[in-house]
Amino acid sequence: MPESDRIDRTELLDHVGAESPESALPGRRLSELAEQAVRCTVEACGAGTTITDGGPDRPTAVTHPDLAGLLSVQFNSGEGPVPDAMAHGRTVGVMDLLYEERWPSYRAMALDAGVRSSVTLPFRRSGLTMTLSLFSFRPGVLAHAPHGPARALGNLAATCLVRDRSYRAALTELDQLGTALRSRPVVDQACGIVMHVLGCDAEAAFAVLRRVSQVTNRKLVEVATGVVEARGRGLERELLTLGALSN
Repeated sequence: MPESDRIDRTELLDHVGAESPESALPGRRLSELAEQAVRCTVEACGAGTTITDGGPDRPTAVTHPDLAGLLSVQFNSGEGPVPDAMAHGRTVGVMDLLYEERWPSYRAMALDAGVRSSVTLPFRRSGLTMTLSLFSFRPGVLAHAPHGPARALGNLAATCLVRDRSYRAALTELDQLGTALRSRPVVDQACGIVMHVLGCDAEAAFAVLRRVSQVTNRKLVEVATGVVEARGRGLERELLTLGALSN
């Protein structure tokens, strides 16, 4: 392999793995993968990428607007290289769509767009399935694409997407923990007031606050704040009633 080619591929991998707030978004990751895969596959005229975790959302990205229809027709019909690659976890190639008998809807739209061949590579990671599809105006020229730099790019992008998901989940957990820590003092104060009014222990007082939260469809911290601000005054009857229901 020429030295310049190795340098170009290293630069592509570095670009896909580069960190920025925007790059952590699934759509941005997919767009970068599609663009870089086309750059390093000279036979390809365009690329499309998809990702799914089994839920209703299925982000996609294409290098040209005309290719968006080639992805949507496959998802709408449930037939095509992408659904097959996702279902079986293996590369699905089409040497020449002019003579392809599978997936009539995909075949018709591809030929209408001038696409004669395609190859779809699946990448599975931790419940995520990502696909990279390369398209060409010429038949039979993408046979070696699954073994080239496009696969390395896809592997890296799939790993980054899993890492991004874990990072977002960690941020959400930290935010929830921070909210819980900030609300703990006011909840403790409210429990103390309820304990005084009802003559109960801390566990029973917390059960009353939780019951109020459920009945009024308000967050627990909002209920606790109201009790603290009122110092329990005017709430004796309601607290006694809810205390009886919580027992």
